[in-house]
Amino acid sequence: MKKRAKLLFFGLAVWTLAGCTGGEAGEKPAEEALDSSAVVDTTMEQETEQMDSVVSSESEGAVVDTANEVTEQPDEEATAESADDSAYSAEEVEYARVWLQLGPNPDIETLYVERIPAGTLINPLDETSVVYPEEVIQLSGSRLVDGSVTYSGNGDGTINVYNVPLRWESNPSPEAGEDFMKEYTQKISENTELVYVEPATGEEVEALIEKIQLY
Repeated sequence: MKKRAKLLFFGLAVWTLAGCTGGEAGEKPAEEALDSSAVVDTTMEQETEQMDSVVSSESEGAVVDTANEVTEQPDEEATAESADDSAYSAEEVEYARVWLQLGPNPDIETLYVERIPAGTLINPLDETSVVYPEEVIQLSGSRLVDGSVTYSGNGDGTINVYNVPLRWESNPSPEAGEDFMKEYTQKISENTELVYVEPATGEEVEALIEKIQLY
């Protein structure tokens, strides 16, 4: 009986050891599967980050390309023309245009510009003359044959032209009467001609501007 009991006890011990060993062996694949899942998740996260980085880089490149398209360099010829136009004042351009359109002699050596204040005698040599009702500009050449243009600007592309001679006679004829000059200059003041100034541009305008000399 004692021998049988020992055998039974030994068998139970072996069975217990086998069960424990089997349990550890059975748990190990689960741990390995868990470790493999973690590896797979880490790999997917890395690939996702790489994809996001590539997309972000491409998006930044597209933004840079778009910015480059918007900020294209301006045409060099257009820039040069703008620079040339900005080199002269609006008044200088106006003087040149008026003379080109109305000046008796377009081929002059010097374009003299005199600004005459309102209230100045139209004929400065005769006190019976009436005065200019507004400021006027007189353009003239260096010679008498070049003639002159006397006008006032309206600010809308038109001018009022006064029919004023470049040179006045100091002593009008006695037969003309005492009120002759007053009446004559009164007609000049009241009968100005409204003229539209053509917006001329180019070398002729620039050449005349270079000849301007202010009184």
